[in-house]
Amino acid sequence: MSDQTKTAQSEHADHFSHHVRRYLYVFVALIIGTIFTVWASYIRFPSREINIAVALLIASCKAFLVAGYFMHLISERKMIYGILLATAFFAAGLMYLTLWSMAPHSLIHIK
Repeated sequence: MSDQTKTAQSEHADHFSHHVRRYLYVFVALIIGTIFTVWASYIRFPSREINIAVALLIASCKAFLVAGYFMHLISERKMIYGILLATAFFAAGLMYLTLWSMAPHSLIHIK
């Protein structure tokens, strides 16, 4: 084997081990997030809404890790982030419209 081939293989192994190490760190963070989720479910907060908010916050952090690292969105261009932001905006808007329509004083309930 030539020295050039050995150097290329060595660089490839280092590059590969770097990515594997990153994936393992993310995996450990997801396991810790799951433990926090279970732990937070046993905490008695003053209201149920706070429990839901804490669970959603932990789930959002875990979703960011999965989307960012396992789906490689952390290194994508601005267009991907624009689409993601628009999706989050419309999802929040639809949730707001759903909650607004359930309120007894909303315009759909006026006769």
